[in-house]
Amino acid sequence: MKTNCWLILGTMLATSAVAQVNTNALPPIPAPVIAPVPAPVAPVMVATTNMVSPPKKAAPVKHKKKIAAKPVVKKIVEAPVMLVPGPATVNAENVNYRGQAGLKGEAIGHLKKGDSVTVLAQINLDKHAADEPAQWAKITLPAGTKVWVNAKFIDATNKVVAVKKLNLRAGPGENYSVLGVLERGASVTETSAKGDWTQIETPTNAFAFVAASYLKQEAVVEPVPVVTPAVPLPPETTNTVAEPQPIVTQPTAIPATPEMSIPAPTLNNAAPAAVVVPSVVAPVIETNLPPPPPRIVTHEGWVRSSVSPVAPTYFELYDPTTGNAINYLYSTTTNLNLSYYNRLQIVVTGEEGLDARWHDTPVLTVQRIYVLSGKLAQPKTAPKK
Repeated sequence: MKTNCWLILGTMLATSAVAQVNTNALPPIPAPVIAPVPAPVAPVMVATTNMVSPPKKAAPVKHKKKIAAKPVVKKIVEAPVMLVPGPATVNAENVNYRGQAGLKGEAIGHLKKGDSVTVLAQINLDKHAADEPAQWAKITLPAGTKVWVNAKFIDATNKVVAVKKLNLRAGPGENYSVLGVLERGASVTETSAKGDWTQIETPTNAFAFVAASYLKQEAVVEPVPVVTPAVPLPPETTNTVAEPQPIVTQPTAIPATPEMSIPAPTLNNAAPAAVVVPSVVAPVIETNLPPPPPRIVTHEGWVRSSVSPVAPTYFELYDPTTGNAINYLYSTTTNLNLSYYNRLQIVVTGEEGLDARWHDTPVLTVQRIYVLSGKLAQPKTAPKK
């Protein structure tokens, strides 16, 4: 019995196991599906107040190109030169003479040390470069220098200037400096030609320019004229010298106006000169002269009563800063009462004079009064009964 129960139990367990195996069978696994790879998305930066921004890269330093400094032009220091018209000698080697005064003039020739030139004038430039001389000499153009003229203005037959004035130039063109002028009828000697221009021999009136510091002139000593000194005369005197009375047997009359001839001292055997001493004449003083014109003045000050018992008037004009009296005020009219202006600042105009008793006391006769400050006093009237 017991055996049967275990058989039945085992059969049931086996059956349940088989059934469980059939129900737990896995379904077929499908082939794996490969999902497409998404494109990369740029990160989105969310601005926050607490976010620290990355440090900025320093901007590249731009190096400026160094500009070459301009060369410093050294100013020429010239000694003052004073040339006069006349001959001069070159005192330096290879000195250029130019078509104009200044370095802007083209060099048209050279001078050697010791060459002689003729100075026509000295020219001092007011405006010149720092490296340019300011003192120039206008000289006669040295012989053999090339001078050009426009051939159209030369008479081909007679070889003379056919116009009123013709410029001499330093080269074959109008862009060269003018070295002089030829008048109508002046003859020329051609040496060569270039286009419309003809080279001629150096005229005597042509000129050029050279730096004055390269020329020197010998000092010309003028003869000093010999002057024979004049015979000095005795000084005149205002004292009357009485003529001595000659000693003779017979007395002679003395002239009313005595004069005396005094022989002058002689030099170099010169003849004596007679000097007449004039008589003294008293000056004539004219007393009938017209009186001087009245002195009209204008003063400003303050009015106060005179404190001196010997004052010429009762009121005076004084300076408040010093307290000194300027003038004593006086009126010739009864319509002007000076007491009304006491302690007022006024401007007064009138004739100024001196007191007859005290010659150092000024008195002003009032003509006009202007009140500047203060209140004019009112005249006092007697009370009504």
